[in-house]
Amino acid sequence: MTEKKWTLKSIAAELGVSNATVSNAFNRPDQLSEKRRREILEACERLGYSGPNRAAQSLRKGKFNIVALVLPDSIEYMVSDPVASQFVRGVSAVLEPNGINILLFSGQADSINTISDFVDGFICYGTPRNSKLIEQLKLTKKKVVTVDFDIARNASVNVENLQACAELARQVITPDDNHVAVLGLRLLDSDQVSIIKCQLSDLNTTAISHQRLLGYQQALQANDITLTGDTVWNIPESNEKYASVAARQALLSSPRPSILLCMSDLIAIAAIKEAEKLGLRVPEDIKITGFDGIDEALRSNPSVTTVHQNSEEKGKKAAELFIAQATHAETIPFEIVRGKSG
Repeated sequence: MTEKKWTLKSIAAELGVSNATVSNAFNRPDQLSEKRRREILEACERLGYSGPNRAAQSLRKGKFNIVALVLPDSIEYMVSDPVASQFVRGVSAVLEPNGINILLFSGQADSINTISDFVDGFICYGTPRNSKLIEQLKLTKKKVVTVDFDIARNASVNVENLQACAELARQVITPDDNHVAVLGLRLLDSDQVSIIKCQLSDLNTTAISHQRLLGYQQALQANDITLTGDTVWNIPESNEKYASVAARQALLSSPRPSILLCMSDLIAIAAIKEAEKLGLRVPEDIKITGFDGIDEALRSNPSVTTVHQNSEEKGKKAAELFIAQATHAETIPFEIVRGKSG
C-alpha cells in the first residue's frame, strides 16, 4: 500500500485541529502548552508527517538563510588554494553563527540564475572566469557583495593592490637592478603560460592582476626601469606546475633578470625552487618577491619577501557587509613582509 503524503492541511484535518495549531507545534512552541505540543508532534510522527515544507516556506518568505559564494574559478581549484581557503574561513566565521549557510558556486558556471531563486544573495570573491556572471551579478535583484573588484553595487571589500605592489617593488629595487621580470597571474584570458605580447597599456586595468602590474610599473618607472611585454609572463593558475614553467623561462632569458616580481606567494616559492635548480642563489643572484603572505611563504627557505593581505579578515568583512545590507566599500590594510628572498 502506498504511504500517504501528508500536507499541513490534511494532517490538521486528521488530528481535528487547525492548520495554525500544527504549524505552531513545529515552528512556534511558545504558542502551545508543552503537553499539547508533545501530543501533536507524537501524533505527526506516528502518521509519518515530518512538518511543514521548509522549502515552500522559504519561497513564500523570500528568505533562505543561504549565501552563494561565487568563486573566481572552479570549486576543485579554489578549495586547494590557501588564500581562498583563508577567505572562506573568514566568511564562515561570520555567517554560520548567524544561522546562514554557504553555497560554493563555480566562477566557470554558465549562469547564476540557476540558483538565484534559492539564495538570499551573493558574495563574489574575485572576478569570475566566466565574464557573463559579472553582468548577471550587476542585474540581479538579490544582495551582492564583491571582493577584490567592484561592479557599482556599492558593497565591496578590497586591498590596495596597486599601492601594495608599488611599495613592495620600491623596497627591493636597487640602482644595480636594470632587468626586472614579472610572473603575472591571469593577465590574459588564456590557459597557457606565455609571454605578454601586447602592449602593457592595452591590458584591462580593473582586475587585481592588472592593478598589481600597474603598481610594479609605477615603482620601476621611478627608478628609470622600463617594463615591456617580453619580460612579463602570464600564468593561468597560481600553482607550482604553471609557475615552474614560467619561472624557468624567465630565469633562462637573456639578459637574466635580477628581480622576479611574482603575483602570488605560490608562484614565488616555485620560482625560488627553479632558481636553485639552475644553481642561482636567492637573493644574491636574483631577488624574488611574492604576494599574499601565506604561511608557506614564511616557512620557505629562504622566506619570501611579500605583501601580506589578511584574507580571513577580508572574508569576515565581506560577510558583515552582506548581513548589514551595506551600501559602501571597505578597504583591508596590507603589510610588506621582508623575508630573505629579496
